[in-house]
Amino acid sequence: MSRDRTHYLYIAVIVAVIAGIAVGLAAPEVGQDLKPLGTAFVALIKMMISPIIFCTIVLGVGSVTKAAKVGKVGGLALGYFLIMSTVALAIGLIVGNLVDPGQGLQLTDELRKAAEAEAAKGGESDTVTFLLGIIPTTLVSAFTEGQVLQTLLVALLTGFALLAMGERATPILNGIGHIQRLVFRILSMIMWAAPVGAFGAMAAVVGATGMDALKSLGVIMLAFYVTCVIFVFGILGPMLWAVARVSLVSLLRYLAREFLLILSTSSSESALPRLIAKMEHLGVSRPVVGITVPTGYSFNLDGTAIYLTMATLFVASATGAPLAFGEQISLLVFMMIASKGAAGVTGAGLATLAGGLQSHRPDLVDGVGLIVGIDRFMSEARALTNFAGNAVATVLVGTWTGEFDKERAAEVLSGRMPFDETTLLDEDDNDPPPPPAERSDDPALSPA
Repeated sequence: MSRDRTHYLYIAVIVAVIAGIAVGLAAPEVGQDLKPLGTAFVALIKMMISPIIFCTIVLGVGSVTKAAKVGKVGGLALGYFLIMSTVALAIGLIVGNLVDPGQGLQLTDELRKAAEAEAAKGGESDTVTFLLGIIPTTLVSAFTEGQVLQTLLVALLTGFALLAMGERATPILNGIGHIQRLVFRILSMIMWAAPVGAFGAMAAVVGATGMDALKSLGVIMLAFYVTCVIFVFGILGPMLWAVARVSLVSLLRYLAREFLLILSTSSSESALPRLIAKMEHLGVSRPVVGITVPTGYSFNLDGTAIYLTMATLFVASATGAPLAFGEQISLLVFMMIASKGAAGVTGAGLATLAGGLQSHRPDLVDGVGLIVGIDRFMSEARALTNFAGNAVATVLVGTWTGEFDKERAAEVLSGRMPFDETTLLDEDDNDPPPPPAERSDDPALSPA
């Protein structure tokens, strides 16, 4: 019965998206006034991210037998993220130079002012500030400030401490297991507000942007979307099949509701907690999910790399000041590093673009104003690509570390082992979470 109810919920989300677009086109001012509905829904989801990440990582790290396994997972994940971001950068460069977008567009004073505002935002953060920002002010402030990497650090320290405590950590792990159930149950309740949030978010975006901007900047949008599709199906798909023998289409179908959430709210954060739950259900072990997904959220920004590449070439072409190939490489490497500190921040891609141009080619900053109007639509493609990249990365890292149950994955993807939309967990609600000694024998399985 619960699955039927959630099925209707996501049909309602689709209807809400269509209604939001209609309101935004018919009454732009009304659509913009509905923005708080979308903002409120995303804020509710953000509220749950830190406790979900904390519980997942602590339970995962606390259940492994050797601390070195956690380091191996983290090292593999970071190495993979670095390589794939570079590949995404290269694909963006190739397509951007072939398409040569931006011809014939004119700057206005209003667009110049918008570009200056974004450049100011981009200059507010640097790599050193980002690294220092990973350390929270207090042990509990990571939960109140909503910083994913701060929560990751605190959770890893807690997990290692519990690992060192041995059997004495069992009651604590059991308690955290119960807290995890509570948190996921709250999240499943919040999801019923998704249609309202989707309606408000889409009405506001369409109302603020209108169709004129979409028509005049359709080339760069189309080229960017096509490039993201090429990357996902031309690079990620074959890798996923070669390493894990998992079909990308099946995986994307399994995550269809999460993609719908991202598309309707323009926020990848709305799907992050559900990605953690679904990857565990798929058969990836808790340690791998707990480390790879939150880390990938900040470091595996394939869609952002493509966006920065194509947007830079677009701005240079539109302002009549094309970049030499060497300039393209140095500027984009700088932007890719700078973007790590702004992960998860709304509009971070645009601010990073403006900040990078300000530091390397100040004469191009005004051109950023040309894409301010459509950035929200490009942000959706960035988020969808980043999300797909993180899902694939979790399966790959799980396979490389021997922490992926392929037989279970086949059952899940075929629909014979459905995901529980009510609890978002596999454990029976009446049983306490098993102690670490029972889980450590077979860490490749999810909590089922």
